[in-house]
Amino acid sequence: MNFPLTRSDWSARRPRRAASWFTAALVGALGLAPLSLTVAQNLPPPAGADPALVSGGLPGLGDVQGMTIAAERRLGDRIARSIYRDPDYLDDPVLGEYLQAIWQPLLAAARARGDVPPELSERLAWELMISRDRRVNAFALPGGYLGVHLGLIGVTDTVAELGSVMAHELSHVSQRHIARLVARQDRMAPWMMGAMILSALAARANTEVASAAMMGSQAVAAQTQLNFSRDMEREADRVGFGVLTSAGFDGQGFVDMFDKLQQASRLSDDGSFPYLRSHPLSSERMADMRARLPLASDPVRAPVGPLREAPAQPGAGLVLSLPAAGGTAPSASATRGRASPVAPELHPLMAARARVLAENGPDRLRSWLQNGQGPQAGPGERYAAAWAAMRLGQPERALDLAQRLRAEVVPAVRWVVDALLLEVLLTAPPVTGTAAASRAESLTALRDQALAGGGRALTLLGAQAALATGEPQRAATHLQTWVVQHPRDALAWQTLARAHQAQGQTLRAIRAEAESRVAQLDYAGAVDRFKAAQALPAAQRAADPMELAIVDSRLRAVEALLRASEEEE
Repeated sequence: MNFPLTRSDWSARRPRRAASWFTAALVGALGLAPLSLTVAQNLPPPAGADPALVSGGLPGLGDVQGMTIAAERRLGDRIARSIYRDPDYLDDPVLGEYLQAIWQPLLAAARARGDVPPELSERLAWELMISRDRRVNAFALPGGYLGVHLGLIGVTDTVAELGSVMAHELSHVSQRHIARLVARQDRMAPWMMGAMILSALAARANTEVASAAMMGSQAVAAQTQLNFSRDMEREADRVGFGVLTSAGFDGQGFVDMFDKLQQASRLSDDGSFPYLRSHPLSSERMADMRARLPLASDPVRAPVGPLREAPAQPGAGLVLSLPAAGGTAPSASATRGRASPVAPELHPLMAARARVLAENGPDRLRSWLQNGQGPQAGPGERYAAAWAAMRLGQPERALDLAQRLRAEVVPAVRWVVDALLLEVLLTAPPVTGTAAASRAESLTALRDQALAGGGRALTLLGAQAALATGEPQRAATHLQTWVVQHPRDALAWQTLARAHQAQGQTLRAIRAEAESRVAQLDYAGAVDRFKAAQALPAAQRAADPMELAIVDSRLRAVEALLRASEEEE
């Protein structure tokens, strides 16, 4: 979907690069064909699943044939590997944790409904990726990867609106729409099928590439693809609405997003909303969503509940005069499968963060700073002002605004402001005298609170604070626990490498660097780092024989992954 609200300054500007971050990845991955396509067996719903929940009372698009699940995952991994290397790929722990708090209940609901059968659940990635792109877009990729632009987060008004887009895209994956596109190979010439697949995927990233891909096809093939895409959109709407409401989010989010799309479609499309082109909007789709809304269960229409109410924690005498009670961020597993998982007060802050992160011009930052300093400023405006002040090199003003915001927000979202305070303190230039002592005391108190929190954002920021305050062992202890539970967290591995290096543990630091490469599917880079660890002087290797044994074992495992990847390509 595309969610164009208005053509505001920040959203209407073209991105800084002509080509979107996915274009090269998509073209490269699809250019590696043939993809070892075979006919896949249909995926029946799990035993005991309610057919009405699975199908929503409407027929599906047809048999799921074409690309096998394994082939789809390989294609998705190939694209993801390129995306991880792109400068526009953004691993923002705070935004990532917020998106996960929406994504995990949606995924759990799709599993419970039978939309995601056990085989798909186990074999696809189901991972989120954030792009710095200010354009309004989100899209599903092969293999269970979902891309979200900062522009999309920034223009949505509620959790349910953002959740509706994510539920829609999740349904593209669960209904295996890319595999269905491939299935048309039996009815279409190979060159025409290639153009169809390329256009269907590239349209999500770059409309010019999509148009070029379609130019070589005959008009009848283009019309066939358009009609098939509309069928897919209707199915993704139908399944996505059920997933959204089953997860406890307000189904009104779908209707509100369609209204935004309709509003944008009436404006001159300058490329700011590519979602409209890859997800064509129609009056039929809008009417269908409005008709479904009254059928949703009453609890769905109730306001969504808090992310998590945390017990009060002592403020530890913060010099910043922070309130004594502090909320903490939940882990993704803490929210999985629960209804009403996200506090509605959290979204304005996250939308503001996305807008500021997507902005590169100082004029807009100054405008946000000015708007957020007044007594009537809302939490989102205050948060944007604090972030803008930090980016403009005004840490004292940023700290003051964040402290005021922390006193204004509800406890369930206070952890986001704590994360902001940590970010300001960690990036502020050094000071001397009493100001230095005051900052150090504040950083220490926020560090302790963050490391006691348990969520990803506060764990990583707390570890960075531990490094900044000369406690690398404490950072390493928390991060080692985290990566055991989340081995695909590349940023955590990178931070752990810094913690080991600060303690003079070179072997462990290099191994952590290698694991961060594995987490981003860069098997060649990981092999190089593991071999670098093996090549350390004998004294360093002998000092930690257990870690050396792990390095040897991991090297063999990753070399096998590398060989398999090279054989596929």
